[in-house]
Amino acid sequence: MSQFDVTVIGSGPGGYVAAIRAAQLGFKTAIIEKYPTMGGTCLNVGCIPSKALLDSSEHFEKAKHDFADFGIIINEPKADLARMIARKNEVVDMTTKGISFLMDKNKITVFEGVGSFESATKIKVTKNDGSTESIESKYTIIATGSKPSSLPFITLDKERVITSTEALNLKEIPKHLIVIGGGVIGLELGSVYLRLGSQVTVVEYMDKIIPGMDGSLSKELQKVLKKQGMKFELSTAVSGVERNGDSVKVSAKNKKGEEVAFEGDYCLVSVGRKPYTDGLGLEAAGVELDERGRVKVNDHLQTNVANIYAIGDVIKGAMLAHKAEEEGVFVAETLAGQKPHINYNLIPGVVYTWPEVAGVGQTEEQLKEAGVEYKVGNFPMRALGRSRASGDTDGFVKIIADAKTDEILGFHMIGARAADLVAEGVTAMEFRASAEDLTRMSHAHPTYAEAVKEAALDATGKRAIHM
Repeated sequence: MSQFDVTVIGSGPGGYVAAIRAAQLGFKTAIIEKYPTMGGTCLNVGCIPSKALLDSSEHFEKAKHDFADFGIIINEPKADLARMIARKNEVVDMTTKGISFLMDKNKITVFEGVGSFESATKIKVTKNDGSTESIESKYTIIATGSKPSSLPFITLDKERVITSTEALNLKEIPKHLIVIGGGVIGLELGSVYLRLGSQVTVVEYMDKIIPGMDGSLSKELQKVLKKQGMKFELSTAVSGVERNGDSVKVSAKNKKGEEVAFEGDYCLVSVGRKPYTDGLGLEAAGVELDERGRVKVNDHLQTNVANIYAIGDVIKGAMLAHKAEEEGVFVAETLAGQKPHINYNLIPGVVYTWPEVAGVGQTEEQLKEAGVEYKVGNFPMRALGRSRASGDTDGFVKIIADAKTDEILGFHMIGARAADLVAEGVTAMEFRASAEDLTRMSHAHPTYAEAVKEAALDATGKRAIHM
């Protein structure tokens, strides 16, 4: 029987990063993945493929509506969905092969099959041909991720009533795509098909979209997406989804208590994700789950079984690839006797619509609820020379700082390249910078990042130069 120091079950961003870091630290490492390709949800049917389609649809949108303003005259562009999906698959293939290369480079043993505990130190790998192999591991890291959630009364036929996985591989552009859920995944995939010509209606139970982010971002994104043609039905509770041939009917009750219905040819159910622990055999190892089906861990990401750890979507916290990566490194370094750290308050959240939306730290709503005195600085992207040059004038940067100490407590942005610029907020807050610190840093001109400095200036006494 093969023996390992560390075995990781699941090869998503958390899992493969944990395996690489463990190998770097000198552990004899194995990773178990049930699918033929590595990378988990993120690389195969999540982050990477959705961004590939978002980029394709954004290029199409600009060619169709914006090129003429930039002095580029072309014939009416046509959307080739099959080619867009083929390109998406090429990107996924290249990326997943890159993970396999990294496994070889770091001398990590890869097992293809379903990993399940036989005991706390023994794991059985059931391969696709039905054969099995058992290994022993001193430590095990559970990194099996999550899968799309649904509602109990919805039947997902994965043809017309679909999840994000099927939305990445449609054979046609929907005429009317109904999206149940106004969170990140629904808005991103809704944006893809909106740009390609679909009518898109978002039905959301809450009274705002992206409810976990700062309220000002929610309002601005809804305004921008509405301008792009997306329709919103907020404070609306879905009660049924019925398919009849190529038609899908969504029944719901609006905020007035009235029965309403929406008809389209596709319905994307995007109501979140749930931990995936099926087939792990946790009971054989004695690993406990919490009331929401997540693996219970302590502050060291250790389960109730001392030699078994868990990371990523399968435990509490935001279901984000970069959060899982940080946790993978954290566990590997903990096992090596190091003292790693994760500041969960500084895990950024991003929505890859256009404009992009990003935030880190405390929202204004959270600070109000906590009774913290704060001040706010805002700067609109339309006042920025770089934004006017590129035509990306929607959005703003918002910096929230402590009213007394000036320490930055929250960084929130909607605008071009917000997904990249939020790292400036993370860096500043990790070093507990003040808004004044940001105002004293030189930002290259002309860049979108100048809006960050201007928002900081606004937070430190309404000193913004270009507003």
